[in-house]
Amino acid sequence: KKDMAHQKIAAQLYEHSITRKYHAIVCGILKDDEGTIDAPIGRSPKDRKKMAVVPGGRRAVTHYKVLKRLKGYTYIECRLETGRTHQIRVHMASIGHPLLGDEVYGPKKQKFALEGQCLHAKVLGFVHPRTSEYMEFETALPRYFTELLEKLDHSLGGKR
Repeated sequence: KKDMAHQKIAAQLYEHSITRKYHAIVCGILKDDEGTIDAPIGRSPKDRKKMAVVPGGRRAVTHYKVLKRLKGYTYIECRLETGRTHQIRVHMASIGHPLLGDEVYGPKKQKFALEGQCLHAKVLGFVHPRTSEYMEFETALPRYFTELLEKLDHSLGGKR
């Protein structure tokens, strides 16, 4: 609410020093345990309401790490280096692994009755604008997310 605080937080966003980690369930099995998607994002030339990986778009970098492979899906953590509109959704779809429940960037027909995509802002960390102390906040996964993870994990017969 204060201009000084706004300027310092904005500077951290610009410098990409804010920690932002998301948990997601993506369609398909990711082959690599971790990876980086460095692909520019801009308005989709086919659908102006959507974003897409496009030449000449703004630089966007998403780092991902597999947390668990499930039957037909992968549970991942994504760390954002940049912050573009729909970045995780666009990047994961661009490599053939759209978010489960994402009817905009993924399949229109969904196997599960979800109220949106399986994406959760798990960790936010930044330097406090007044005290200069690094602060990190973590939130628990919502119930629908943990229940879905359990359901998908049990479909493997409990194998890890």
